[in-house]
Amino acid sequence: MRVVLQRVTRAAVAVDGKTVASIGKGLLLLVGVARTDSEEEARRLARKFAEIRIFADEAGRFNLSLLDVASEALVVSQFTLLADTRRGRRPNFIEAAEPKTAEPLVEAFAAEMRHAGIRVQTGRFGGKMAVELVNDGPVTIVIDSEELQRPRRT
Repeated sequence: MRVVLQRVTRAAVAVDGKTVASIGKGLLLLVGVARTDSEEEARRLARKFAEIRIFADEAGRFNLSLLDVASEALVVSQFTLLADTRRGRRPNFIEAAEPKTAEPLVEAFAAEMRHAGIRVQTGRFGGKMAVELVNDGPVTIVIDSEELQRPRRT
């Protein structure tokens, strides 16, 4: 699973010109599901994003989480995050999960964030979405579940 986190002052998703979800201050989470991902992995990553400290405290340091600042999350499925561009000029999406596998995992990710106490909205799975955001900072972080399992370099 690969997730792009963007700290935002606002974000929205529209389908066919109609807004289907919007948030104020919080996190926009673009979620790409790989063929090998599991529900446990989705839930583990969701907990990480609920608790990741990327909001500034009084001293301006990244010490506060989404839970601490009582903000929202917008979760948007994005299979293109699994693009393989190593060969040729056209991306290959062979590592992306099929929709019947990916959709329940994106839903499990969002549900786990809700369970943690986060107000969560979602895009429309499989829809042609227009995502609008105002990146705050800008702060953008990419987290790949495979990377989380590797030992840290010291």
